[in-house]
Amino acid sequence: MTFEKETERAILCGVHTGSLDVLSDTTDETMAELRELARTAGAEVVGIMVQNRDKPEGATYFGEGKIEELKAAVEAEGATLIIFDDELTGSQIRNIEDAAGARVIDRSTLILDIFAQRARSKEGKLQVELAQLRYNLPRLIGMGQQLSRLGGGIGTRGPGETKLESDRRHIHRRIESLENELKEVEKHRGLLRSRRSKDGVATAALVGYTNAGKSSLMNRITNSDIFAENMLFATLDPTVRALELSDGRNACMIDTVGFIRKLPHHLIKAFRSTLEEACEADVLLHVIDAADPELQNHIRVVDELLSELGCKAQRTIAVFNKSDIAPPLSPRPKGEYTDYAFVSAATGEGIESLMTILEDALPGKKRKVTVLIPYAQSGTAAKLHDGEVILAESYENEGTRITLMADPALYARIKEFEVTE
Repeated sequence: MTFEKETERAILCGVHTGSLDVLSDTTDETMAELRELARTAGAEVVGIMVQNRDKPEGATYFGEGKIEELKAAVEAEGATLIIFDDELTGSQIRNIEDAAGARVIDRSTLILDIFAQRARSKEGKLQVELAQLRYNLPRLIGMGQQLSRLGGGIGTRGPGETKLESDRRHIHRRIESLENELKEVEKHRGLLRSRRSKDGVATAALVGYTNAGKSSLMNRITNSDIFAENMLFATLDPTVRALELSDGRNACMIDTVGFIRKLPHHLIKAFRSTLEEACEADVLLHVIDAADPELQNHIRVVDELLSELGCKAQRTIAVFNKSDIAPPLSPRPKGEYTDYAFVSAATGEGIESLMTILEDALPGKKRKVTVLIPYAQSGTAAKLHDGEVILAESYENEGTRITLMADPALYARIKEFEVTE
């Protein structure tokens, strides 16, 4: 006999303070995003409550009257879960649960839960568990009942459905163990990056707000079949694909996890080794959903997170995706990028133009060169056949005429033999 897991019925809550920083305040847009996060986690949203006040109430986040209204909504809708748009303290969680009569989680816990569902690689699972432990450790007081549950619903999941113990010393030991394991993974990633650099392989990394179409663009450019779905955080583990450029250079493209506003700090810290793939890339492709009315705020979120990760100085190409369904962008949105392109990963529109920009931006761009090498230096001519792109070759009285694609280093070695065609 099989039993279907009952879908949790959730009420979403937030406090709109009127803050000048719309990225940290609760707005219609953040609540719509919270609804999508809840849906992604598997919950059914049965209500939304937003209170206007200067700042959240210290003990219960909502004011007394709003808490009573929340309790009535929980009973009327049969809600089993309350999700808040901001981070809550352990005591706030306990107080709200006691007053409203339903389990309470916050936005950070919800995001961590989605990551726990999506993690597939060993590294991804380690990173999620580390972020969950770091986040929950200071919230143990007031969360004992939640942490004692094993797979008790959204916000209680973890890699392998691991039960979190309330013993702080045990959690500290587990955090230390996870950090050591991730250091080994980070060391391995560093060796791979060094090998790519030694082999002269240029790298481009896709970054952007979640659901902007990074994986779809990766599939279009590299002819891959990476999982791409119209949902938040469809891609969690980084993916690397080979890319052969038109001038014969070998490059690789890296797809990274999407960003989102109010991303838990501990999650950024845990995923730093993964996101360093982007920081170490030669070029960043900042993929932007050109059809989203919130695109300017999304650009700000990504720019700020990249700056926090130390990626601000990278050469960045803004790739406005979904241009086939987007209204004209005038003026062009502001952001930390040096070049821009308008594309559609769905139709292929603009991809050729993007590739031209990318090839110019990646190091080691090759140029078409014709050289005439005397027969007395036949060894030099022979070396050109070792891994170089030869376009044409003929034998003349003065020597061997070769037309090839040469990178800056090769050109410096053979420019003395250059001739005009």
